[in-house]
This record gives sequence, structure tokens and C-alpha cells, in this order.
Amino acid sequence: MSPAPRYVSTRGQSPAVPFATALLDGLAPDGGLYVPDHVPALPADWRDAPTLPALASRVLTPWLGDWLAPDTLGALVDDALSFPIPLVSLEGPWEGVRVLELFHGPTLSFKDVGARTMARLTAAALGDETLTVLVATSGDTGSAVADGFAGQPGVRVVLLYPNGQVSPVQERQLIVERPGVQALAVEGTFDDCQRLVKAAFAEPPQDGVRLSSANSISVGRLLPQMLYYPWALAQSGLEDAVFCVPSGNLGNLTAGVLANLAGLPVRRFVAAHNRNRFFPRNLSGRVEPFPPSVSTLSNAMDVGAPSNFERLQILLPGPALAERVWGTSVDDAATLGTMRAVHDATGYVADPHTAVGLEGIRRYREHTGDPTPAIVLSTAHPAKFPEAVQEALGVTPPTPDALAALEGRPTRVETIAPTLDALRRFL
Repeated sequence: MSPAPRYVSTRGQSPAVPFATALLDGLAPDGGLYVPDHVPALPADWRDAPTLPALASRVLTPWLGDWLAPDTLGALVDDALSFPIPLVSLEGPWEGVRVLELFHGPTLSFKDVGARTMARLTAAALGDETLTVLVATSGDTGSAVADGFAGQPGVRVVLLYPNGQVSPVQERQLIVERPGVQALAVEGTFDDCQRLVKAAFAEPPQDGVRLSSANSISVGRLLPQMLYYPWALAQSGLEDAVFCVPSGNLGNLTAGVLANLAGLPVRRFVAAHNRNRFFPRNLSGRVEPFPPSVSTLSNAMDVGAPSNFERLQILLPGPALAERVWGTSVDDAATLGTMRAVHDATGYVADPHTAVGLEGIRRYREHTGDPTPAIVLSTAHPAKFPEAVQEALGVTPPTPDALAALEGRPTRVETIAPTLDALRRFL
């Protein structure tokens, strides 16, 4: 086996470090994002893994080196991912399209996969140290991180979300009281939250306060998110596929690109964005500054300045990015229309984020004529967005037990101005 990668900054001004250091640092000292100095090959037997923990042990070990034994890593993932990730085939006009349901974890979002695995990796790396995990969220990341890290020894979480710009269900998930977790409602946008996180990292370290991140700016989130791409292909029996990724901060897409560069057979990626369309425009050749984010029904993707764009430019330089990724932007009207059309044709109930992905793959097939089987990542449970489902379908989705259990639980949240001074008080 070749040596495990060391992790270097996208900005090239920080030393290479092992995975455990990159995991605990979050951002590189120069403000860049960590990327591997080389991409280890996917093991030849990845399709034969009988379970997701077994697949994780095979796929992740080359990225981590001998830091964790394969059996230890498998047990860690078994504890983190104790929920199903089913692949659902659609019918009728959606023949050849499969939906990978990543939302069966405790917070009903795909981010449970990365956040819960990252939490256990972090606890293994910490030893006797303490850590403050600082996270910006546009809806789903914060609750997944809060749930995944709550009660982990030596870790506290400070999460920032844009006040009034997440769904009521999402907000309830964010502010429920958990051990070691502080929720902050920021009077601004997700971009303000993300800016505050980066500004806090840029400050000189405070005595006794080590900061890390659980956003997809952390390589510790990306590597676990690679897992469901080979898992989906192995479950489907397909030789390759087009993967359609509902996209915001581009972390999910970057994880897929890493798996592809490692040897996973992917025909092409489709980056399906909502009205925050910087990345699709960039793919079509329109080079322009990051615009401010705008609010949409698919609010977890309301990102004007996607952090992982910086990583993608390193991993797929020049024309390689547009050759491997096709992008489109789906507005709210088209999102609701797709929710309705898919339900009418197949009975499948998609949340707004998944609907953006389904519309994205429909457009890709229409535009390119590519008949390759497609896998759409379904990133959130429809019950998290009952208002949108009601508007699109005229019905309210049943409330899962995980959401019903939140009712009546105590909450803990403070509202702050979108300034670093306001955040410092909690750090």
C-alpha cells in the first residue's frame, strides 16, 4: 500500500500535515482548505464490502494511514452510521433514475453521515485535549453536528445559523438543548455566518481555546461523505452512473470528485443548484465575483460564496472541472413543479432539495441526450419541509419519530449581530 496522503493548503502557504492534524485544525493556518497531496486509489475489492462499515474500513484506510486500525475504523463507522441508506428506483418517465436516500439518520439529513463519523474521528484524535467546534449552517449542518458531537468528551459546539432563514422544523432541531452545544441565531445570511467562522479562525489563538470546524470546509467531513458514492454503485449493480448532487457549499460534490479521482467509475457529475447559481455560471464560462446569497425553498443550499469552490479548482484545474461537472440552476417554481410531477408520476415524495436534484438530472438528460443510469442524492427528509410539501402536493408528510421527539424539549439559543465582536463572547 502506498503511503497515506498528507494534507496541504489550497493556498500553498502552510506545511503538509497528517490527517489527524487537518481534522482538528479545520482550516489550514494560511486560511486555505486542506486537500490531499495525492489521491490514494480505491481498493480493488470495494464492491465486495457486505456492509457500509466494511466499505468504510476499505475505502478510508488508505486516506488515514496507520492512524486507526481498520477494525477500529469499522467499529467507529458502525457506531456512527447505524441507519439505512436505501437506493430507490423510480418508474415511468423517471425510468433509469435512482434516488439515494441519505436522510434516515437522527436529524433526517445527509449531513448525519459526515458529521457523526467526523465526531467519532475527532474524539479519537483529541486524546486529553479540548476543542471548540465552530460551525456555520444554512439549515441542516448545524443540527447534524450538534447531534453528532453532543456529549463527546473534550468537545463543545458553537453553531451559527441565519435568523429567520431556516424552516421551523430545522430551527427546532438546531436549538434543542444538548450537552456542550450553544446555538446562535445570527441577524444576517448564511454568508455572514460563514464569514464569522473564517474570521474567528483568522484571529490569533486564545489561551485554552482550540478552534475547529465541522462544516464541509473540514476535510474530516469530506472523507466520510465519499462513502456513499461507492455504496450507491455497489448497491445498484451498475458499472458506472451519472451522479446528480443538490449543491450549495459544494462539499458533497467535492467528496464525490475525490472518490472519482480515486478510481470510482462516474460518467459525470451534475451540480444542481437553486437560485444561488454562481457555480453553474462559472461552469458555463461566466467568471464573476461571488454574489450575495438569496433565500429559496431549498434553504440548505442558499450559499452565495461556496467554500469548496477553492478545493475544486485545485482538484480539477482549468477545463477539467467543466469537463467532469455539468451544472444548472433551479428556481422555486421549478422546484415545486418537479415535486408535483415526480409525485404524480411515481408516488414519490421529494423534499425541495431532492427536487432540485431531480430537475437537474431531467435537464441534463434533455440537454446532453446521455442515457447513462443516474443516481440522485436525496439530502433531506420531506417532513423537514412540510410547508413546501403542502404547497406542492396538497398533503402534509407524516412526522417521523425523530422530529416528534423534539416537541416539548427545552431549547437554548441566543441572537447575535453579524459581527466578530458578538461571536467572541461565546468563544
